[in-house]
Amino acid sequence: MAAQSLTLVRFVVLGVFLLAVLLAVMSWLVRTRRVSPFSAVGRGLRQVTDPVMHPIERLVVRRGGNPVQAGWWLVIIVAVIGVLVVSLAQWFVASWYDLSGAARVGPRALIALGVGVIYDVLFVAILLRVIGSWLGAFQYSPWMRPVYWLTDWIVVPIRRLLPPIGTFDFSPLVALLLLWVLKQFVYRILL
Repeated sequence: MAAQSLTLVRFVVLGVFLLAVLLAVMSWLVRTRRVSPFSAVGRGLRQVTDPVMHPIERLVVRRGGNPVQAGWWLVIIVAVIGVLVVSLAQWFVASWYDLSGAARVGPRALIALGVGVIYDVLFVAILLRVIGSWLGAFQYSPWMRPVYWLTDWIVVPIRRLLPPIGTFDFSPLVALLLLWVLKQFVYRILL
C-alpha cells in the first residue's frame, strides 16, 4: 500500500513538472515572439499561460530579472518543490515502517526508536545552527530561534568549558560527539 502511494506521489510530481515545462515553453514562444502574440494561436497560448506566469513575472521583474525567463523560474521552483515532496513522502513511509516494526518488537524498540529520532532532530538542529552562524543568522533571527532553543542546553555549557579558539568554535562538534556517545550508550542498554 505504501509503495503504491509513493509511486502515485512520484507520478503526480512528474506530471506537475512536465506541465510546468509545457507552460514555460508555451509562454517562452509567445514572449520571444516565435509565435505572434496577436495571432489566434498566440492569444490562446497567452490565455492558458498568463494566469500562472504573471505572478512569477512580477516577482522576477521586482528582483531585477527579465520577464521572459519567468517560465524557467517556474520549472526550477516546481522541480525543487517536487524533490522536497517526494523526499518527504519517502521519509513518511520509512518512518511508518520503522514505527510499525518497533511496535511489533516491543517497548524497548519503541524507546530506542524515540532515542534515534531525538538524536536525528538534535543533529539537524546543531548542523543548522553551525551553517546559520556561517551565514550570519544568529540567535535572534526568527527562523533560528527554535534551533537555538533546541541546542542551547548542550552547546552553551560545552562552550563555557571549551571557549572558541580564534574564529573556530568546537562546542557544536563536541556536542554532536557527546550526543552520539549518549545514543550508543542508550542503545546498548535497551537492545
